[in-house]
Amino acid sequence: MRTYERLKGMIAAVFTPMDKQGRVDLTVIGRYAARIASSPVQGVFVCGTTGEFASLTVRERKEVLEQWIAAAAGRFKVIAHVGHDCRLEAEELARHAAQAGADGVAAIAPSFFKPAAVGDLVDFFVSVAQAAAELPFYYYHMPSITGVCLPVDRFLAEGRKRIPNLAGTKFTHNDLMEMGACLDLDGGAFEVLHGFDEMLAAGLAMGAVAGVGSTYNYLPGVYNGIFEAMERGDLKRARAWQMHSIRTVEILVRYGGGVRAGKAVMNLAGIACGDCRAPIRPFSADEYRQLQEDLQRIGFPGFGETEETPEDKKWE
Repeated sequence: MRTYERLKGMIAAVFTPMDKQGRVDLTVIGRYAARIASSPVQGVFVCGTTGEFASLTVRERKEVLEQWIAAAAGRFKVIAHVGHDCRLEAEELARHAAQAGADGVAAIAPSFFKPAAVGDLVDFFVSVAQAAAELPFYYYHMPSITGVCLPVDRFLAEGRKRIPNLAGTKFTHNDLMEMGACLDLDGGAFEVLHGFDEMLAAGLAMGAVAGVGSTYNYLPGVYNGIFEAMERGDLKRARAWQMHSIRTVEILVRYGGGVRAGKAVMNLAGIACGDCRAPIRPFSADEYRQLQEDLQRIGFPGFGETEETPEDKKWE
């Protein structure tokens, strides 16, 4: 693996824009990338859960990644999610990511036929990581979706013996004891990317220095406030910022969660991400009106602005 810098700060899990016919709309990504570049966000996580990877074809995932790499133009890092239940497809996506110029690759555990033991999970990922051997490889741990609950610290310890470019884990789980074990392994040898936006302060308190989240797309000022407050040791301020995140996520959950409702927020904010693909139900006009009212009720930043605004000032 070539020399690389560890990730730090916010990595936005980006949405995949769709047009009215439900086709991937690559034309939106340029404006989307400009929004990311003008914010405190340090990178993007492409075609992950937020990006509806399981509803996209392999060709679409390649095209979306290529567009993000071109639009980023070196202004922020681009991490490609290459996970797939078919290992051959995951290998192809990893190989493509390396050739296209991604800064790293990540892969979620196979979730239909599930690995029964840590060794099985390592076996599955060896050739996937090897397909992008010059890039850092992150295991994307999300047991609430995959049903794979194998201990991540053991995976990291066993995986590094056979996966030379294993850099760490995208840890989207609420087991902070397990997260702590991963952070402590070999004196901090592995990166642990915190994956639950509504628990970011807790993850940073455990020792994480980077997070991957969907709400970073439209609330970067709030999360930047958490990062800065935790770095200063200002727990009171960090908790206050975290409550803004929690209030927002509570509303998102009422409208179907961070992917369905998050895309709607992006549409309201002026980045046309469209609806999710089936089986996720499209947003209705009434839902849009109610969602906007609910968000405004908690002091959510204004919609439709043409430039990124510092949300921390609006929510001070």
